[in-house]
Amino acid sequence: MMTRKWLKVGLVLLTLCFLSLWALQLDSWARVGGGGSMGSRGSRSMTPPKPYSAPTAPKPTQPSPGVTPPPQTQPSSFLRGLGGGLLGGLLGGLLFRSLFGPMGGMGGLLDILLLAGIAYLIYYMVTKKRREAAAGAYYQSGGTVEMPPPLQYPPVSDQPRAAPVDADLERGLANIRQFDPSFDEAKFRDRCLDTFFQIQGAWANRDMGPVKNILTDEMFRLLQEDAERLKSKGVINRLENIAVRSVDLTEAWQETGVDFITARIYANLLDYNVDERTGQVLEGSKTEPVKFEEYWTFTRPVGAGAWQLSAINQAPE
Repeated sequence: MMTRKWLKVGLVLLTLCFLSLWALQLDSWARVGGGGSMGSRGSRSMTPPKPYSAPTAPKPTQPSPGVTPPPQTQPSSFLRGLGGGLLGGLLGGLLFRSLFGPMGGMGGLLDILLLAGIAYLIYYMVTKKRREAAAGAYYQSGGTVEMPPPLQYPPVSDQPRAAPVDADLERGLANIRQFDPSFDEAKFRDRCLDTFFQIQGAWANRDMGPVKNILTDEMFRLLQEDAERLKSKGVINRLENIAVRSVDLTEAWQETGVDFITARIYANLLDYNVDERTGQVLEGSKTEPVKFEEYWTFTRPVGAGAWQLSAINQAPE
């Protein structure tokens, strides 16, 4: 009796787990690939795509230093003290004599003026010698100014600092160009963008037939099966206001006569599921955009053939 009871409980729990997993799988059917990873990346299928590295920000440039003129020479504190002391002593002595000594009146005042003039002359001669000695350090014979050598700085560029070179990516692109000299990285990124919009449009219509030529056989089968599941459940995946922020190449390689290139697609869009009979939103939001980062891998036979989407991977954790 107890055995049957536990068996029933186990069957109920197993059924609930199955239904939960099925519901989660249904909820994950949003945009192409359902937000998961699928397809083949050749020999790199078992490893996650190489994460994208953003270009390094340019460092602030250092302005070139200007030529600093020779500093203005000031009399040393010793000379200023000496001159001030002489002048103060003479004036003090004369004042004392004029006030309390035998000299008085106009005679004492003339003595003060005379000695003050002598003190100023001494001070002037001392400071003049000092200026001439300082000027000799900056002038050579002939009157040429001897300036210190200017500081050397690396040339300043207005261009931002380039991102570090990815040796694996560059080597792979170079190998591709050997067999296809017309290959152009910028045009390839444009082609990735066009393919992205074409496949998203076919997915929203639940029919991958119109884009079969830009999908590998495996990717066409996987995406078409997912689209058929949506159709059988009466669910339509709406994709609106798609804004692709960047398309960046992260990997390129060749193997057994086949080219592979992985591009990182960074975008945001409105992504929600509706009931095709009532139009009611089942999942997602019609107003809150979803930001996502995916890695799309394209392949073709070595040469100048057409590229096909062979895998979609989510951003590495």
